[in-house]
This record gives sequence, structure tokens and C-alpha cells, in this order.
Amino acid sequence: MTPTPVFVGLDVAKATLDVALRPSGEQWQVPNDEAGVAVLVDRLRPLGPALVVCEATGGFERAAIAMLAAAGLPVVVANPRQIRDFARATGQLAKTDQIDAAILALFAERVRPAPRALPTDAAQLLDALLTRRRQLLEMLVAEKNRLGFAPRPLHKGIQQHIRWLERQLDDVTKDLADQIERSPVWRAKDDLLQSVPGVGAIVSAVLLAELPELGTLSHKQIATLAGVAPLARDSGTLRGKRMVWGGRAGVRTALYLAALCGRRWNPQLRRFYERLLAAGKPKKVALIACARKLLTILNAMLRDTTPWKAPELAVQHSC
Repeated sequence: MTPTPVFVGLDVAKATLDVALRPSGEQWQVPNDEAGVAVLVDRLRPLGPALVVCEATGGFERAAIAMLAAAGLPVVVANPRQIRDFARATGQLAKTDQIDAAILALFAERVRPAPRALPTDAAQLLDALLTRRRQLLEMLVAEKNRLGFAPRPLHKGIQQHIRWLERQLDDVTKDLADQIERSPVWRAKDDLLQSVPGVGAIVSAVLLAELPELGTLSHKQIATLAGVAPLARDSGTLRGKRMVWGGRAGVRTALYLAALCGRRWNPQLRRFYERLLAAGKPKKVALIACARKLLTILNAMLRDTTPWKAPELAVQHSC
């Protein structure tokens, strides 16, 4: 007789890990530290779980996930929005750590998402550098906006902080380039990506860190993963507008910025953009379509290890 598969939901907090099992319904809690995760591994390994699912929590899950994966357990880090939508669909509106762990276990049992390879230490560092760069940019924008209406006696301090943030931003940007340069595989992929007009160093780094599946999936799968695939909103005789949402926000933003640049300097994207405008498409819709087309091109390039070839002579710039 085939044993019943075990599914594990893992709700991660800064100090604790709440664990729930399906179909038994058993639950317990361990500390979110090395000793606590070791206890968790010892309890789960004999059960041979079919899947362990947790949510992305901004980094609190990384140590636990790394130890579970090292123990050979199949782990999936799910999108919190997808889990919340699943909880509402089951009628579960309340939210506690124990309830969340149970919902994650139920999600693992019913949806059974496919485990993907976890990012390496180098990939996690690259992602952390990109996150830090975004934080510095946000602080710079805030301080520059603040300078516009702050009383004059405060200007000196704000300007000093702006200069400090700019130096930090330069340092992080250099660290990003150094991190890519150290890896022969990343360096080769970076060279391929930056061969496309519109794709610069930052866009390339975002794709390397946040979309490691690039070049391994179909064009439809990669567009959905990045959040640039148009999703239907139809019901009965109603045909709603197709919209893009979900996916990986950082990747979608990077592709949109690359499309903004590419519509001017990439001849392939420029013709595509102009054709959409001539067909009556709004500019924003045309830009999203360009971002999706650019992603399709990049996906094929990495899949085939082929650099971009210009269909016509054009001045090449990058963002």
C-alpha cells in the first residue's frame, strides 16, 4: 500500500517557526535559530515530506530554507500574495501564525508547486546588493524632495546626507559590477544581456539576480513569472481588459525601464512600438508589450547562448 504523502506548511517569524502537517493536522513551534531548525529537520526527515512550503518574508526564512534544502527536503518559497488569495478562496479570513502554517500546508497539498533550485550564496548577495541600491535610491529621492520645502537652516544637513547617499550608491553599484565580474557564468550572461540596446548594467544585474530561470523556460512561462503577461478578465459575455499584474515586481520594473530606452535605441523594439501606436494602442500598453517582447528576445538569447544582432544599423545606447 502506497503511504500517504506528507505536506508541510512553515510560517516564518523573526523569532519562531510554526509548523503544520497535512493530512494529519499536527502542529508545533520551534525557535527560528540554528538549534531550532536542526530540531525541525530531525522531526521532518523521518516523515519524508513530499513538499515543504513557506512564504517569502524578506530574509527571515533564508537560514531555515537553506538547512532544510541541505537535508534533502523539497522546499518551495511561495509568493505571499498567492498564499493570501488561496486562504481567502478557502474561506479563511482570520490570520495567526498557526492558521498561516495550516494554510501553507493545505496549499502544498492542493496546489503542489514545483520545487525550484534555491539561490546560491553569490546570488543571494547579488540580490541583497540590488535591494540596498533600491533603498538608497528611495532615500535619495525622499531627501531631494525634502530639500525643496525644508527651512533654510536645515538645508546644510540635508545636502550632506544627499552627498553621503550618493557616495553609498556609487559604492554599491561598483560592488554589483565586481560581484558579476567574479563569476565566469554571470559574466558571460551579462555580456549577452548587455549586447541588446536598452539593457544596461543595472537591468542585467536585476535579471541575473531576480530571474535566474531566464533561458530555461518557454516565452509564455517566463513572461508570467516576470509579471508582463496579459491576464484575461472575462466572465460570461463580459470581455474585460487584459492586464499585467503579479510576478516579480523588481524584474517588471527593470524590463519597463529597458523598454523605455529600447523604444528609442533598439531598432527592433522601435518598429514594434511604432506599429502598436499606429494600431491605436495606448503608449503604456505599447511599452508593456515592448517589455514582454524584450524579455522573449533575452530568454531566447540565453537559451541559445547567442548575442543580439541588430536588424539594421543604429546608434546603440543603454540604460
